[in-house]
Amino acid sequence: MPQALLIEDEIPARADLRAKLAVHPQVAIVGEAATMHRARALLARADYDLVFLDIQLIGGSAFDLVPDVRAGARVIFVTAHDAFALRAFEVNALDYLLKPVAPARLAEALRRLATTPADEGATAEDAPGAALRLDDTVFLRSGLGARFAPVAAISHIAARDNYSEVRLADGAKIFLRKSLKAWADTLPATHFMRVHRTQIVNLTHVTRYQRDADEHTLLYVAGAVEPVPASRDKWSDLRDRLAVLRRTP
Repeated sequence: MPQALLIEDEIPARADLRAKLAVHPQVAIVGEAATMHRARALLARADYDLVFLDIQLIGGSAFDLVPDVRAGARVIFVTAHDAFALRAFEVNALDYLLKPVAPARLAEALRRLATTPADEGATAEDAPGAALRLDDTVFLRSGLGARFAPVAAISHIAARDNYSEVRLADGAKIFLRKSLKAWADTLPATHFMRVHRTQIVNLTHVTRYQRDADEHTLLYVAGAVEPVPASRDKWSDLRDRLAVLRRTP
């Protein structure tokens, strides 16, 4: 039985969602929040696996809270603004509901969550999806782990057969069923570069580089255990882009 949190700052909207969920006995509401502070306290708990999350909240937004959602929990975004909802859905590939919530749409969302394997994550599929911005938050889920992360926190992505290994600047590592090409097609080209056929690097996380007499380049990247090799034919572009980013305030 899914155990759900309702995070919604409008009392009538929260009551409406609670009433509509009452006809779905398979969902148990285990907590409600109207403020950012209360929401963070609820999200720190371990007794939920589903969150109904209003995108626009007093004092912040859902995108300020998504990093606090525990690994493995599913999220259904709720909003009165279609543009925000579509953005959240496309970027995070979870689900969304528009206010006022239609009972049929709620039922559809719950069916979708029930039939989607728990290890099939937001970025698990090979399709490129929506173009990402540096200030976006992505949901990274695989059978080996899951978490929300800012795009800016991704420091390095390496190809691993049919998977990709995503490294974050804090050292976290997640394997996803997504090709390097799909990542390259969606990550912001202003900061990310495919420096090798098997490697994508967030250039802002390059701490230093090393070149040898044979013009081999190794990039030292925050969060990566080993230095990342760059192809010889990428060096000129790589050098220029690093220089530009370092001059950017």
